[in-house]
Amino acid sequence: MEIRPAATEDLDQLNDLYNHYVLHSHVTFDIRPLTMAERVEWFRHYGETGRHRILVAVTGTQLLGFASTSPYRPREAYETTVETTVYLAPDAIGMRLGSRLYAGLFRAIDGEDVHRAIGGVALPNEASVALHRRFGFTQAGHFSEQGRKFGRYWDVVYFEKPLP
Repeated sequence: MEIRPAATEDLDQLNDLYNHYVLHSHVTFDIRPLTMAERVEWFRHYGETGRHRILVAVTGTQLLGFASTSPYRPREAYETTVETTVYLAPDAIGMRLGSRLYAGLFRAIDGEDVHRAIGGVALPNEASVALHRRFGFTQAGHFSEQGRKFGRYWDVVYFEKPLP
C-alpha cells in the first residue's frame, strides 16, 4: 500500500469512491453524483506544493482512499485556513488508512502558510470524530440539523486544529 499525491489518472476511481458516499451515506451533503467534468474542475486547485493537497492510498491500481486540504472559504482573509477531508473505500475501513492519510497530509502541508485546519463531521460518525481527536483537533461547534439528506436532517460537528 502506497500513499502519494493524487494524479489525474486517479480521478475516475476517486470520483467513484466519492459518489458512493453521495448515494449511500450522510457523510457528504452532496445529493447528486459528481460528473467527471465537475471532478476535473475540483481537482484543479490541488498541487504538489502549497496549502491545498490531495493524497491517495493505493494498492497496485486500486484506490483505497483519499485525504485533502481545500480552501475553507473564498474570502482572502481565510486563505491560511484549510478544510480537511478524508474518504475511504468501504472495504478499506478499519485498516487505519484514515490515520495514515491524515499523517501524510499534515506532513505534506508542514511548512506551508497554514494557520488552522477545520474538519466538519456529519453525525453520527464516531470513526471520523475519533480520527479528528487523535490528530489534535478540538471541537469548535455543533450545529443541529444543518443539512437535509435522505429525507431527514443531520447535525454537524466542526473541529479545528492549530498548525505551526
